[in-house]
Amino acid sequence: MSHTPMPTRRKALQFLAGVPMLPLGASASASFLTACGGGSDGATFASASFSSMAAPTLSNPAAMATTSVGSTMSVKFSDNSVQNYQLAYQPFFVTGDMVSDGKGGKILAGGYVDINNKAITDTTVAGKERQFFSDSPDGTSLLTVANAKVDGVKGNPVFAVVQFEYTTWAQDGKTDMYGKLPSPIAVLSLDQDPATGKLSLVKYHNVDTSKVHGLWITCGASLSPWGTHLSSEEYEPDAFTIASNAQFKAYSKNLYGSETAANPYHYGHMPEVTVNADGTASIKKHFCMGRISHELVQVMPDQRTALMGDDATNSAYFVFVADKEKDLSSGTLYAAKVGAGFSIDPAAATAAPLTWIKLGSATSAEIEALAGKLKPTDIMTVASADPKDTTFTKIVANGKTEWIKLNAGMEKAAAFLETHRYAALLGASLGFTKMEGTTVNAKDKIAYSALQNIQTSMVAGNAANVPGNGISVPKQLVAGAVMALNLRGGQKDTTGAAINSDWMPVDTKALLAGEDITADALGNTANPNNIANPDNLKFSEKLRTLFIGEDSSQHVNNFLWAYNVDTKQLSRLMSVPAGGESTGLHAVDEINGFTYIMSNFQHAGDWGSIHSKVKDTLDPLVRANYKDKFGSAVGYLTGTPSQMKLS
Repeated sequence: MSHTPMPTRRKALQFLAGVPMLPLGASASASFLTACGGGSDGATFASASFSSMAAPTLSNPAAMATTSVGSTMSVKFSDNSVQNYQLAYQPFFVTGDMVSDGKGGKILAGGYVDINNKAITDTTVAGKERQFFSDSPDGTSLLTVANAKVDGVKGNPVFAVVQFEYTTWAQDGKTDMYGKLPSPIAVLSLDQDPATGKLSLVKYHNVDTSKVHGLWITCGASLSPWGTHLSSEEYEPDAFTIASNAQFKAYSKNLYGSETAANPYHYGHMPEVTVNADGTASIKKHFCMGRISHELVQVMPDQRTALMGDDATNSAYFVFVADKEKDLSSGTLYAAKVGAGFSIDPAAATAAPLTWIKLGSATSAEIEALAGKLKPTDIMTVASADPKDTTFTKIVANGKTEWIKLNAGMEKAAAFLETHRYAALLGASLGFTKMEGTTVNAKDKIAYSALQNIQTSMVAGNAANVPGNGISVPKQLVAGAVMALNLRGGQKDTTGAAINSDWMPVDTKALLAGEDITADALGNTANPNNIANPDNLKFSEKLRTLFIGEDSSQHVNNFLWAYNVDTKQLSRLMSVPAGGESTGLHAVDEINGFTYIMSNFQHAGDWGSIHSKVKDTLDPLVRANYKDKFGSAVGYLTGTPSQMKLS
């Protein structure tokens, strides 16, 4: 990262009044805060905490229909002085806005293009044809690039990579578009004010994804230790039933102009975006990290070990260990077997141990080559009814019982193209329900993993539950939980071979759990003063804080939370528009002396049964705020000093 010297105290005071900022986390930012009245000269940053805002209610419907922030960040210094910052939300744009392309023209934010980078048009309303744009921005990374130079940037050049998971409806409001459009991904060139830290959008650049076959349902994302954006492709399409998959045929039609041109084995992988100094970018897919329901890959500080979210029914813990640092193009894939004692109770005394099954080693190039030439029946036979043949093995995958038989010599292809089925065949614990984001607390060597729901495959007696796989609870907890996984070196796989990583998860234990309730007066079916259906996770080392974004059908408004792992304080930071999901979470400890918390939301006003008491009041407000419910915001949390003084 490049660094710009901080301004003098007197000059800083001239810039600060009313300007959104979050400066803390490094010695430079601590000095800056001190200059603003945070502490005496020479005091350094000691800790930070967040107050908890109240959940909005119908007493203020406007707050329920937009991004609502009522929390405060308190920064404590080594001299015990404290500086308070009132938080606020600052969007870069709402999808569907026309924004600068950096070339003197405009471009549609969140707009969809085909394999030839031509606009995909929504023709569902005659006379109102328009380019499709997303209402569901998701994974976001904020980063810097050495020697960056972008026309129009007057301060420090900073970049955000933003991916757009899907769009919910066509403009007729009747045509379901989920998963039917190739996911766009964009680089935002931002102008960072050196004095205040404020970020302003200067240039929007669509990444050309044609060389990686387009992108499929890009959900959560993370920033690699070497400064690239690690994307995701969620819910890998089932290659065995692809001929009858209307969603995938529509995706292929929109991307290629043909319902049969897209190859299902090209999707369900882990894309990586590298930003260039001019705000453009390149992209590649890593086919060797397993074809699963990728979400929020977290690469550990060794720059080789990746713990991967697997957002599916009958999902598992998967770890990829790269052969080389900063290079995910070859390595070894493992799946976990869960031992005795698994619990979703944070008060449980012990953690369930994890052992690791090696699925295979490969390069991305060789798996992409296999994806291009193999049909699913070349790899294995899959039966939906018991064939009464002992050469078949009964498994449960994606919520369905199947019997599979691997073809001779197809172990590598199965490991990387039929990863869920192959992992189940080898005895891995495929029993989690919707395992979402992952993140790491490097100091304590603990990873965190979000279980959005704890139901179906996790509940003993359910048809999708696999007895004996270690993942069985007596009763569902729809509100979900966050799990903590201790990380260690010196581990061996189930064959006794050494695993070449010092950052392997060795056990799993509940850290936080939601609470299902009978519907309250507003309609919440999970305790609104606790997390529900955790999805995005990010950990800030400097703040010692785990940030949690919700994807909840149990909270009328979804929330962004902060949990301090030392004080155990849980604080609600932000509420997103009712019917929307909190996404795009990224906690950045320091860029040029400033700290940022990135946050987006999806599908505002996507009403479910819990919204029956608020829908009539809120629907017109959400429509007015967000382009008739077709738009969603991409932005970040900011802070304003509550007072200013020299000492």
